[in-house]
Amino acid sequence: MGNWILSILSDPNTRWILLGCLLLGFSSGIIGSFTFLRRQSLMGDTLAHAALPGICIAFMLTETKSVGLFLFGALVAGIIATFGISWITRYSRIKQDAAMGIVLTVFFGIGVVMLTRIQHGASGSQSGLDKYLFGQAASMVMTDVYVMGGVCLVLLIACLVWFKEFKLVSFDPGFARGMGLPVAVLEQLILLLTVIAVVAGIQAVGVVLVAALLVTPAAAARCWTDSLALMVLLAGIFGALSGATGTIFSTLVPNLPTGPVTVLAATVLFAGSALLAPRRGLLARRLRSMQAKSAYLREERATLQTLSAQGTQQERGEM
Repeated sequence: MGNWILSILSDPNTRWILLGCLLLGFSSGIIGSFTFLRRQSLMGDTLAHAALPGICIAFMLTETKSVGLFLFGALVAGIIATFGISWITRYSRIKQDAAMGIVLTVFFGIGVVMLTRIQHGASGSQSGLDKYLFGQAASMVMTDVYVMGGVCLVLLIACLVWFKEFKLVSFDPGFARGMGLPVAVLEQLILLLTVIAVVAGIQAVGVVLVAALLVTPAAAARCWTDSLALMVLLAGIFGALSGATGTIFSTLVPNLPTGPVTVLAATVLFAGSALLAPRRGLLARRLRSMQAKSAYLREERATLQTLSAQGTQQERGEM
């Protein structure tokens, strides 16, 4: 077992990919917990798809294949998308989920049109933009891992500093507003941190699948605990395990993409949690239901036996 792990880690590129996916999964799981609890799971998907036109515009303006410029364009597009969602919900009767759907389809449609135009251009074949649809973790280098580490550190510090405020906003924004907290600012801060996590994960997982790393580890962690602090920690651990699993399997199996395997690993963790969790798991619920039914039947049987015994005594007394 040890030799097998050492053989995988002997390649420096594999080590960077593994570390990058670990950091990506951990940071996505942490901030995804608050998105999940605020019932904004679609937000991550919206911001991921909204990043595509930002990446395309960055290439069209510079005609340079620069990961830094691409991610900056994705960040700007994600921020614009968040303001677009807020504007639609504030100045119209459209609810937030519908507003997110509108922004997702509009931005992604614009991005696909731009991507098609770039691919048919003179330098389109060298742009590498198609890799941002489904991700290419194998292209990670040392500088990308440093960026992942910085993003993970920023998200971790932000969640530690504003943990109580994020908790109140996630569970009871009305109460938080009554306490004098700037709820709107805190909500925008959570969205900004979500944008940062999405942008950091685009290179590894792609705009199509990056939302899964925000939602799935958080959903799996929710099955195991009612404590927010423990849920956030578990979501980060589940995300990191998913990233490590995706890297290891893609290293062992040729032509196996890291990003989709990472998402599949997160899905397996969620399925196992939903099935085996001691309180919220399907098996535990089924067992409690069977126990309650068995207890009810025992009580009914005891009641019938008591009534039958009383009836027999009355008949004997009358005789």
